[in-house]
Amino acid sequence: MSRKYFGTDGIRGKVGTNPMTADFAMRLASAAARVLIPAGGTVLIGKDTRLSGYMFESALEAGFVAAGIDVLLLGPLPTPGIAQLTQQFMADLGVVISASHNLYEDNGIKFFDRNGAKLSDDIERQIEAHLEKPAITRESGALGKAKRIDTARVRYQEFAASTFPSGMTLDGFKVVFDGANGAGYKVGPRTLSALGAEVIPIGCSPNGRNINDGCGSTHTELLQLTVPAVRAHVGVALDGDGDRVVMVDEFGKLIDGDQMLYILAIALHRRGKLTGPVVGTVMSNLGLERALSSVDIEFRRANVGDRYVLEMLRETGGIIGGETSGHMISLDQTTTGDGLVCALQVLAVMQETGKSLSELAAGMSKYPQTMLNVRTKKPFDPTTSTVIQEAVAGAEVELANTGRVVLRASGTEPVIRVMVEGENHEQVVALAERLAVVVAAAAS
Repeated sequence: MSRKYFGTDGIRGKVGTNPMTADFAMRLASAAARVLIPAGGTVLIGKDTRLSGYMFESALEAGFVAAGIDVLLLGPLPTPGIAQLTQQFMADLGVVISASHNLYEDNGIKFFDRNGAKLSDDIERQIEAHLEKPAITRESGALGKAKRIDTARVRYQEFAASTFPSGMTLDGFKVVFDGANGAGYKVGPRTLSALGAEVIPIGCSPNGRNINDGCGSTHTELLQLTVPAVRAHVGVALDGDGDRVVMVDEFGKLIDGDQMLYILAIALHRRGKLTGPVVGTVMSNLGLERALSSVDIEFRRANVGDRYVLEMLRETGGIIGGETSGHMISLDQTTTGDGLVCALQVLAVMQETGKSLSELAAGMSKYPQTMLNVRTKKPFDPTTSTVIQEAVAGAEVELANTGRVVLRASGTEPVIRVMVEGENHEQVVALAERLAVVVAAAAS
């Protein structure tokens, strides 16, 4: 049975329209309480910097307290920080209010279990089954309590810093940090500074409306200009909720999740600490797979979504995986994607080897890749269309085993992503454009 509200990363939508309303958030809290903590317990709630976060924080708090659940309010904090503090406080559930890399008009809600892991599809279906029921209200003596935790940000900063190698510092490093005007706007610069780096912050002045607006991991233009302009060693850009990261080398060139995954995997392999396969997704660049294969490192592909990368890592005994977008998971450090921790691991490799970011990334040659987003009026599965499948098969014949074609429906918006990669850039672009036309016609 498919899920109606939950996508690849929680529930997300435009604020004020179903499901992103205060009423829905209250019923969601009640449904989650019914399924996960029916006998009572403790829930942590954190958020990013969106204006609507105040509304959803209050609605979720009311829903949980009415159901007899105690609530700890963390305020603005990166998503991985909420996962980590859920474990620190031995809470039963962690809740994140964020729409990740989307603009402020959107918001979302996602959950972590007591181990700091995202909920399974099955648990999310169980929660959805209770959403149409009225919210629970216990009798007065059985209601929960709410408390604000003022130390949350410092606790997460200390955790992030603790993942940096003991005895190593960032003395002498100049880092431009782009916080996307989001949840990492304070913890990023403060953690890097505490480790000894000179930090130049951009995208660190949130006003509730400017999250991800021309900044952060999805808009790196300013970061790419700033790094070489100030002669920084590296640039770091988080997304709005801090669970993904991309970097910029000393020349202003973007280093994406595939390249960071390569750098970290090679470093672990060199130290003799790499176990199991490295896990990417169906969208990971073919160059990553070929580069790892050349040094006998196994690479596997999961479905898109860091939750599926995590599932495959656990199934195969791997410890490191990620997505091209910068969702990186290091199971020897964290339980979920953590942009700041990932950046610190790459900086540690730079410090350890004495190599620049451009030198570390040079071992992987990216194949030309084009991805086009075809917007649809309603959810559409491209695998159900014979016309689309015939077009894909034709494109694969033209690539002649030197590339790949991937079509997938987005889990967060009504979009079909058409990705083509291969050795020849012009061919890749032409095939992607041709397939996009076919998909648009079939989905209309």
